[in-house]
Amino acid sequence: MKEVRIGVNLLWLVPGEVGGSEEYVCRLLEGVDEVAPSDVEITLFANRRFWGAHPRLANGHRLEVAAISGRTRATRVAAEATWLAARMRTLDLDLAHHPGGTVPVRTTKPAMLSLHDLQFLDHPEFFSTLKLRYLRAVVPRSAHSAAVVTAPSEFVRGTVIEHLGIAPDRVLVVPHGIPASEPGWATPPDVVRARYGVTGPFLLYPAVTWPHKNHLTAVRALAEVGRSHPDVLLVLTGAAGPAEDVVNEEVARLGLTGRVRRTGRIPAVDVNGLYDEAELTIIPSRYEGFGIPALEAMRRGCPVVAARATALPEVVGDAAMLVDPDDVDGWVSAIDAILTDPQRREALVTAGRSRAASFSGERAAMALLDAYRLAVTPR
Repeated sequence: MKEVRIGVNLLWLVPGEVGGSEEYVCRLLEGVDEVAPSDVEITLFANRRFWGAHPRLANGHRLEVAAISGRTRATRVAAEATWLAARMRTLDLDLAHHPGGTVPVRTTKPAMLSLHDLQFLDHPEFFSTLKLRYLRAVVPRSAHSAAVVTAPSEFVRGTVIEHLGIAPDRVLVVPHGIPASEPGWATPPDVVRARYGVTGPFLLYPAVTWPHKNHLTAVRALAEVGRSHPDVLLVLTGAAGPAEDVVNEEVARLGLTGRVRRTGRIPAVDVNGLYDEAELTIIPSRYEGFGIPALEAMRRGCPVVAARATALPEVVGDAAMLVDPDDVDGWVSAIDAILTDPQRREALVTAGRSRAASFSGERAAMALLDAYRLAVTPR
């Protein structure tokens, strides 16, 4: 079988600053390393900060490093149009994979595009005028210029077909997956609790305070749960986003300052330690292209209550409790059911582990490789 040479554009991937798309792409590539296909060779094109953050990937592939940090869109776009185009042409690659959601205007190779979601079309109110104008101009053009478009879930695949008019046979699902080789390290319980001032039982919601993450429902549910479970805390991990002040104001208004722990962005080993200790993980988000915290929580044996919205029901299946995102009473009932019924909690733990195991790194990698092969097949 003829070897297919793929170039993966990671100039946009600034470690620690691009959210769940970083975990998605890096886990996909690590899964490919485990599968070790004989017919696909991958070259990574990255900014200069990538090497230190992802040494396993950097050492496992041919790595081309641009002299940019990737932090500003202007420098990235310029590097894609000049340096990236020239290097891909010199290496004579068969396909350029752009997993950052856009395809450069000047490209010399057939392209494959990964779209993580189309939230800017479904919820434009969550975007600035400038960002919205940019995405509306660039994303449709990128999708139509690509030989294949990939999506992390059937939900996103459907929105790509519906909103962008891409032929269904050119839109493939490449799901999230956790490679078998990924270390499952977690900070010990006493250490992680002391580090973040967490005592007793607690609920966990790992998410940046973006408006669509709907932290207000989590806070309001805690206020009601506290009537019968006054010792239960809420731990909110993730960086501060545009809704940070609104969330803090609601915490203060409801008199919950002593019962909400806001950690900010923390290391993955600490998040794992919190998953291990939490009574349950709640995900009241109104919009998710996938919902990686649900998968991570289930994998670690932490029960999940998730929003009955967008991709979350597809990810958790029957292994979690589902509630409408803004139904505070429903969230209170679901949380109380897990806190008071050990058998229900254990059933969710068992079902969650099984569900998470189905999202293997190998499954995700095989889907990615199938997308590569389709993208280089003449139409």
